[in-house]
Amino acid sequence: MTLPGLAAAMLLVAAVPPTAAALYLGVLALLARRAAPADATGRGPATRFDVIVPAHDEESGIAATIASLRALDYPSERYRVVVVADNCTDATAECARAAGALVWERNDAERRGKGYALAHGFAASVEEGFAEAVVVVDADTTVSPNLLRELDAALARGADALQASYGIRNPDASWRTRLLTLGFTLFHDIRSLARERLRLSSGLRGNGMCFHADLLRRVPHRAFSIVEDLEYGLQLGLAGVRVAYVGAAHVYGDMPSSTDASRSQRARWERGRRAVGREYAGRLLREAVRRRDVVLLDLLLDVVVPPLSRLVAALVVGWTVAVAAAALGAPAASAVAVWTVGALAIVVYLARGCALTGNGLRAAADLVYAPVYMLWKLTVAAGRATRNDEWVRTSRAVSANRGGA
Repeated sequence: MTLPGLAAAMLLVAAVPPTAAALYLGVLALLARRAAPADATGRGPATRFDVIVPAHDEESGIAATIASLRALDYPSERYRVVVVADNCTDATAECARAAGALVWERNDAERRGKGYALAHGFAASVEEGFAEAVVVVDADTTVSPNLLRELDAALARGADALQASYGIRNPDASWRTRLLTLGFTLFHDIRSLARERLRLSSGLRGNGMCFHADLLRRVPHRAFSIVEDLEYGLQLGLAGVRVAYVGAAHVYGDMPSSTDASRSQRARWERGRRAVGREYAGRLLREAVRRRDVVLLDLLLDVVVPPLSRLVAALVVGWTVAVAAAALGAPAASAVAVWTVGALAIVVYLARGCALTGNGLRAAADLVYAPVYMLWKLTVAAGRATRNDEWVRTSRAVSANRGGA
C-alpha cells in the first residue's frame, strides 16, 4: 500500500467512532417530540409526596425555592416540603423553617455531599412512612405548578423512577447561559424525549427526580460521587429499573454566568462523569450482552459518547484533514464522506435543539459564540477525573423567577 493510500485508510478508520457517536445523537434528535400534559380526567391527585430539598449553606435563596414548592397545584395535605440541611454553617435551617418547610438537619464531617444528603433524606422519608414517593428539587430552583400532578400521573401509569424536564431559570444572564440553555435542551430534552419514545431509560439529572418509596426500599440510594444522579441512574438500570421522562413537568435552576464559576462547575461535572463512566462502563457492557438488554446498552452509549464540544472538535479536525489529504491526491474520498456524514448528523442535532428551546433563530444566532465556548470546555475537560463527593457551592447570578411551564 502506498503512503497516500495508508493515510486515507487511517483517516477512514479514525472517522468511524466520532461519526457513530454523531449518528447516535442525530437519530435521537429526529425521534425527540415534546410531551403533552397528562390527561387527569376523572382522577384526582392520589400520591403522597415528600419533596426533598438537599441544601448546604443556601440561606440566601432557600425561601424562594420553598415558596415555589408551596404554590404547587396539588393538595397541600398530600405533600410535604422537606429541606435536608447538610453540614450547614449558615442559617439555612432557620430560613427554611421560617418559610414553612420541614427541616432535617444532618451533620457528618466525614460524609459530606449531595449524595449523602439524599441518602439521609430518602431513608428518613421511607422510615416515617408519610410519603409514597419522594421528589428531589435543588435549593436554587423554581418549579412549574403542575410538577406533582404530572409525576402523580406517571406513577399511576406504573413508573417507579421519573425525571422531570430540567431547564435554566436565568437564560439571558449572559451569552454563556444562553448557550447553556441550548446545551440543556440538547442533553436533557432531546435525549430524554427520544429515549422515552423508545422506552429506554432517560437517566437522572439531579434536579426534578422522583422515586417511588417501594423502589427506594428495593434499591437504596448508594451514589456518593459528585455526579450522584448519573451514578444512581446507572445503578437503577443495572437493577432493571427504567427511568421514565416526564417532559410536561419542569424544574428551573440558576446557572453560573461568570467564567470562573462556570469553570468550577463544569470541571467538577466533566471529571466526575468521566470517573463514573470508567467505573461502570465494563459492567454495563457485560450485563447488556448477558441480558440482551437495550436499556443497558443505551446507558452505556450515554456514558461513552464524548461531550458535544469534544465530538464537534474531532469532526472538524478530521473532516479538514481528510479534505486536505484528498486535495493533495490521496484516495480519501470515502474518508471525506464518512466525516461529512458525522458533521451533518451534528447539524441535525443542533438544529433540533434550537427548535426545542423555543428561541429558534435566536438560539441559532448564539452559536456564533460556540467556538469560544468549545475552546473553554476543552481546557476544562483537560483536568484529571475525580470522584470528589464534597459539597462545592457554585456562585450563581440572581435572576427573575421563571417558574412557569
